[in-house]
Amino acid sequence: MSITSSEIVDAASVDAPAGAPPPGGGRRRVPLPPLTPKLVVGLSIVVAFVLFGLLGPLVVQDPSAVDSIGMTAPSADHLLGTTQTGQDVLAQMAYATRGSLLIGAIVGVLTLVLSAFFGVVGAYAGGLTDEAFSLLSNVMLVIPGLPLVIVISSYVQDKSILLVALVLAITGWAGSARVLRGFTLSVRGRDYVLAARVAGERPWRVLVVEILPNLIPLLASQVVMAVIFAILGEAGLSFLGLGATGSFTWGTMLYYAQNGLALRLGAWWWFVPPGLAIAVFGAALSLVNYSIDEIINPKLRSQTRAERKGWRRRARTAAVATDPTEVAA
Repeated sequence: MSITSSEIVDAASVDAPAGAPPPGGGRRRVPLPPLTPKLVVGLSIVVAFVLFGLLGPLVVQDPSAVDSIGMTAPSADHLLGTTQTGQDVLAQMAYATRGSLLIGAIVGVLTLVLSAFFGVVGAYAGGLTDEAFSLLSNVMLVIPGLPLVIVISSYVQDKSILLVALVLAITGWAGSARVLRGFTLSVRGRDYVLAARVAGERPWRVLVVEILPNLIPLLASQVVMAVIFAILGEAGLSFLGLGATGSFTWGTMLYYAQNGLALRLGAWWWFVPPGLAIAVFGAALSLVNYSIDEIINPKLRSQTRAERKGWRRRARTAAVATDPTEVAA
């Protein structure tokens, strides 16, 4: 009695357990998690700030232009008022948003490159390379970041945005590298990575194809945290007078408002917008980071779903208890 190939396939499909990969040995595609309210709100706020930073400077006046009207409250001519020298605060906000986002983007990219190189590549290479990279990361971790940034910035008189971003990136990549190193060490010992190495795959291909895709959510989370650190760090430096010279950022706006006695004069429109922008943008990035954490850790995603179901159940119970028609029914 002969057995056809279709019967073999049917038998394999019947005997295969639920959730097993297809008979051909291909990997099962994991569906992407649905958009959560935190992710939607966070991304919406981030996109709004990015659009304001990109398009705002194209439609406002020169932020350094001095006017004889002096300090004025918000009005139809100046939506966010003016400073003591008559400079338009809305124009400064537009340029400051672009400057702060530029610093955050540069620090995020540099932190990603440095942490991935010293963390992922070092952990995969192992041996003396891993030990040397780990030693450098540990040294950078024990060096206090903010005092080092203050010392470096104090020795340079004319500081550009690029220089400030470079200093912040150099002092902020080590923590991310340590996290990536630990995760890479765990991924390096998995079966599919060992199988690829035994099959004779080149090291760079194993690293790019087999390891890096598992690190993408973690890398994204590290970049988000680096951007938050960069914006807050630049604001702190600028408030101390050590920020970028000749450029507008949220931190320099707060510095000029402090020197102009805006708080004492009651000029809230001068210092509230940049401070509020830092708080709102940081909160939006935190929401995005929480959503990425849920993607990385399925337990958090399951816990969030359970809490959401619990809230809905309690809401329905409260609605039934307060609705007389439901009680009568």
